[in-house]
Amino acid sequence: MEGIEHRVVKVNGINMHLAEKGEGPVILFIHGFPELWYSWRHQIVALSSMGYRAVAPDLRGYGDSDAPDSVASYSFFHIVGDLVELINVVAPDERKVFVVGHDWGAVMAWYLCLFRPDKVKALVNLSVPFIRLSREIKPLDAWRSYYGNDYYMCRFQNPGEIEAEFAEIGTDRVEKEMLIDFPVLLPKGKLFKRPLDEQITLPCWLSEEEANYYVTKFQKTGYTGGLNYYPNLDRSWELLAPWAGCEVKTPAKFIVGDEDLVYHMPGIKDYIHGGGFKEDVPLLQEVVVMEGVGHFINMKKPDEINNHIHNFFRQFD
Repeated sequence: MEGIEHRVVKVNGINMHLAEKGEGPVILFIHGFPELWYSWRHQIVALSSMGYRAVAPDLRGYGDSDAPDSVASYSFFHIVGDLVELINVVAPDERKVFVVGHDWGAVMAWYLCLFRPDKVKALVNLSVPFIRLSREIKPLDAWRSYYGNDYYMCRFQNPGEIEAEFAEIGTDRVEKEMLIDFPVLLPKGKLFKRPLDEQITLPCWLSEEEANYYVTKFQKTGYTGGLNYYPNLDRSWELLAPWAGCEVKTPAKFIVGDEDLVYHMPGIKDYIHGGGFKEDVPLLQEVVVMEGVGHFINMKKPDEINNHIHNFFRQFD
């Protein structure tokens, strides 16, 4: 992590922590749950050595950035507003920047491109495609009808409830379980597949030192900030009605692992490969499905992801 600089900037009424390294065109890296800027450590080092300025914030509610108390302060519009102002701060002389997103960061990157295409030169998104939300049924009702009430997004709806269950287990165990085998279902009383008295063996792509960085930060902040994104899903869906049917008109590349839980959500494969994704993102240039890889693809396969990012963005330099 040598040479990575840290600072806090004021954006959209909050203090946002960011890590950055390098000189050249800006690449904005946007993380997901339950993560931090640190999830992009491999990409920051690699892309900064390739002639880019890598910038990775802790999103609103995470790490060393502010976490507003109000759950209502975590809508899609709040997060995208943060990112627009962050771009203005870190790249005042660049009309557009490159963007890379993963998980929630990918969701926000799609909407950043939808709302403010003037801010994004090109996009590489990981794990989560642009999702055409039905106007007939709210997202949570749709997922609940398919997965039931134990589906993780449903379990994250009531403020304080899942945090209390996490607290009983302990941040160290919770964070490691979610990073190495993120659960689709979180049954009350048995959140994770492994018995709690069974020791966790970390995979080769996540060292004890790396895992402890996350654990230490979430022990300090708790999970509430990151969890507050989930109760805003239906509210954001309601507010997105004026953009129904709009296309994302930013040059894009999408990468997903074939073992990613998102890739196996109902209808996703058909949407990605059956033409719907390309209809909604007409400048989608490539879809890459990486074999034997799960959700945290940028940490599991950093060299491949770094090359995919570089090879795509260099055509726009």
